[in-house]
Amino acid sequence: MADFPEHVDENRRIWNANARWWDDRIGDGNEFQTVLLEPATERLLNVSAEDTILDVACGAGRFARRMASLGARVVGIDTSTEFIARARERTTDSASIEYRVLDAADLDAMRSLESTRFTKAVCTMALMDMPEIAPLFRALSQLLPRGGTFVFSVTHPCFHSASIQRFAEMYEEDAGRHIIHTGVKVSSYLSPSARKTEGIIGQPEPHFFFHRPISGLLQRGFETGFIVDGFEEPGFEPTDTPRAGVRWHDMPEIPPFLVVRMRRG
Repeated sequence: MADFPEHVDENRRIWNANARWWDDRIGDGNEFQTVLLEPATERLLNVSAEDTILDVACGAGRFARRMASLGARVVGIDTSTEFIARARERTTDSASIEYRVLDAADLDAMRSLESTRFTKAVCTMALMDMPEIAPLFRALSQLLPRGGTFVFSVTHPCFHSASIQRFAEMYEEDAGRHIIHTGVKVSSYLSPSARKTEGIIGQPEPHFFFHRPISGLLQRGFETGFIVDGFEEPGFEPTDTPRAGVRWHDMPEIPPFLVVRMRRG
């Protein structure tokens, strides 16, 4: 099972509890967003002034505002009333953005968007926070035209799930030089799972992390007529002096994120 409908209500409550605290911490951007996620997403999404884009699980609207600044018209949806309230507070009246409180897994609610002629859709770092994704792909197959694209980013299912362990090791080789090894230990990957975690240490409540292998993510799109035609695994550049640490900067060979473009056939 790749979806977890039994967690829908609690998941919504948790994100309402965390929304403003979360946005206070990263709403103005951090290195993960500005260096890795947003450049890769923009390359694959290729925003133009002719686009009308559906921003799924838009949160406080950071990327919606970015797309609007590039000339697109944007409709941002999120199941959290607190996130949408913060998005509206952060967005000027002149921005070509409309925000709605809407559950992307509610097909009837998603059909209320059918009067808008979307050209593209995006979901930035949210599919792993969503209990149900199959209804979203079904809705997108109806909301997007043939050739329309859907770009999503997630924590990398292979290397950055709630179950992995990061490690750093240092040892001395025979020649007397110290060698540093950093990486991740993976003991569970293929089985979908739901567990709570902290996306940001100290957040008011741990939130659900819904792990799905890459095949499970993509299969939902394949079932509804989407194909993959773009794929990036952004990671930090190596430093001149390797460090025995467990931050993602210390592991340049391990991509923390996966960004995928799917096109409706």
